[in-house]
Amino acid sequence: MKKEIKSFFKKNPGLKLKAKDIAKKLFLTKPHEYAKLKEFLFALKDEGYLNKAGKRYYLNRGEEIGNIGTFHISKEGTFGFVIMRDETRPDIFIPEKFFGVVLNGDTVEVAILSTRKGKSIEGKIERIVERKIKEVTGTLKKIKNAYFVFPEQRDCHRDIYVAEENLNDAVEGDKVVVDQIKWEIKNLSPEGRIAEVLGKEGFYDTEIAYLAREFNLPYQFPEDALAQTELIPEEIPEDEIKRRIDFRDKNVFTIDPEDAKDFDDAVSIEEDEEGNFNVGIHIADVSHYIPKNSELFEESLERGNSVYFVGKVIPMLPEKLSNKICSLVPNEDRLTYSVLVKFSSDGRVLSHQIKKTIINSKRRFTYEEVQNIIEKGNGELYWEISRLNKFARILRKNRTTSGSINFISPEVKFELSPAGVPLSIKLKVAGESNNLIEELMLLANRIVAEEIKILSKKEVLPFVYRVHDQPNPDKLSEFSGFVKSLGYKFNLKAKNKSKEFQRILEEAAGTAEESVVNVVAIRSMAKADYSTNNIGHYGLGFLNYTHFTSPIRRFPDLIAHKLIYNYLENDEKESYSLKELERICEQTSERERNAISAERMSVKLKQIEFLNDKIGEIYEAIISGVAHFGIFVEITENLAEGLIRFKDLEDDFYEFDDKSYSITGKHSRRTLRLGDKIKVKLIRADRSKRQIDFMFLEKL
Repeated sequence: MKKEIKSFFKKNPGLKLKAKDIAKKLFLTKPHEYAKLKEFLFALKDEGYLNKAGKRYYLNRGEEIGNIGTFHISKEGTFGFVIMRDETRPDIFIPEKFFGVVLNGDTVEVAILSTRKGKSIEGKIERIVERKIKEVTGTLKKIKNAYFVFPEQRDCHRDIYVAEENLNDAVEGDKVVVDQIKWEIKNLSPEGRIAEVLGKEGFYDTEIAYLAREFNLPYQFPEDALAQTELIPEEIPEDEIKRRIDFRDKNVFTIDPEDAKDFDDAVSIEEDEEGNFNVGIHIADVSHYIPKNSELFEESLERGNSVYFVGKVIPMLPEKLSNKICSLVPNEDRLTYSVLVKFSSDGRVLSHQIKKTIINSKRRFTYEEVQNIIEKGNGELYWEISRLNKFARILRKNRTTSGSINFISPEVKFELSPAGVPLSIKLKVAGESNNLIEELMLLANRIVAEEIKILSKKEVLPFVYRVHDQPNPDKLSEFSGFVKSLGYKFNLKAKNKSKEFQRILEEAAGTAEESVVNVVAIRSMAKADYSTNNIGHYGLGFLNYTHFTSPIRRFPDLIAHKLIYNYLENDEKESYSLKELERICEQTSERERNAISAERMSVKLKQIEFLNDKIGEIYEAIISGVAHFGIFVEITENLAEGLIRFKDLEDDFYEFDDKSYSITGKHSRRTLRLGDKIKVKLIRADRSKRQIDFMFLEKL
């Protein structure tokens, strides 16, 4: 759609149109298409491609003069490409000798040097239109009598010179933040000023602060938010207890990872006189403590979510709330907002309620403990656990039958020393205990969204949904071609393609290529995000879905609590306009994407650190990606991903085939493709470059 919008304005440079008129011109008639159109129009204005006068958008013709685009440097730093602002034009190849003073991500004007037939268009950076990099994080080092900051992030491929008067008390070895970056002479280094000292290299708290700054994550809470938190009493007033359904004498319990710090969901189950079962899904009532427009509200919205680094969390809420007052710890009274579901003995959902409650958790279980109880058939609270597990199995079966896709995304668990040094990396094993909690949370999220649909029959009520659009047809074709190369058949003409995905995943289960089939399937999907426009959740197969079950760590869940309570109880103390909710959806979706990137980088850095003293060791791996410069491999035992460069494949000249995700030796005709199991030798684990390199040994 974004390309269509740009193409439309390119062909009609003189038009000034409102969003609704553009929708008509582009034949975008569906509500979710119109919502996406407005999102892209806003983005194109932000990028400078469009201007806006009142409600009318028009082409920013001044920005289109010359060859304007964004510079992207290669991983090796030896060449780059300028992706043109006019997306109808091809990328421009830039050799290193023509970089000039460009940094990765800069908006540039490029001069065209050659357009040789059959080869990339070659160009030269003519001028810097706008710098992307405003500040850089890195390590301060002294070389002879000069100080330089060596960046770790790829955004900056050059070391930054810092004059002594700009050190800001930093000393060699410090992790620092550099700003006021200037680069005007190609043969000299860029210059900058140390704005902040994050700490000494090698300390784990420094590493966390460093990552937080790199990904622009708020690391410390502002004083006003902490002051508001301190005023919140830990004791629950008696009049508040009287307003709620009291579950404190029931067998309510939590099931979480062993290293969990905040507990925002608990469960309970009882059999009634008619032989039905009343299941309670109890969620921490964070909304009770955080009024709209308060300092805590604004800070939580700014953060959007908690960020989980290896061994450390940057919470959305201050510790007094996230780990104490709101956390459903054992043997303490806690305020909750509960989805109460009545099941028949054969697992049918008969009715539900969404009510404010109070609980006192009787037990904090780990997943491992519950898994052991399920497998042994006895243990503490076995009656409750076994029946909840029975209903979870039924829910999972029904969901899968209806077209829900159960992706497998393997994760790793680190054992860290007190100093944060990785001692071991193990694969997390998801058992029935994980599925038990997952299915009950999915059910609660779906029930809340369906309740909004029922309430909206009289008037449409603004709400925050978790949505997932259908896959792009081109992506589906690529996935079909890929699994065909592995011996599977994906029916592109199937009416319910989500069932086709699930069938392929089930067929691949337990095979060597299971992980890669899951990865490629996920890559073929659209990204899930938050929206006020309820287009359903394709991956889960739900027409109505929201996030309700994790308000300690996700802001959209907190808002969902406030909204559903307002609508069910006719409580107008806090009201939210559609425009406010659209802004919240857009911001929290962006914060979530950024948090995922930061968390992945945290895992990667710990994997590199773990492998640093294991150079020369042999590993079994699976090919996880294929590119024109080499093949990516993932170590089977710890999921560390690295690269086998073509230059390290010395036995033959290999040709890359992007259609079959494979490379083939020109002389030997040996083929290596996505999903193949191979044996590799670790040859490099470079933290400063954030790279792991392997040497290919043999195909397994």
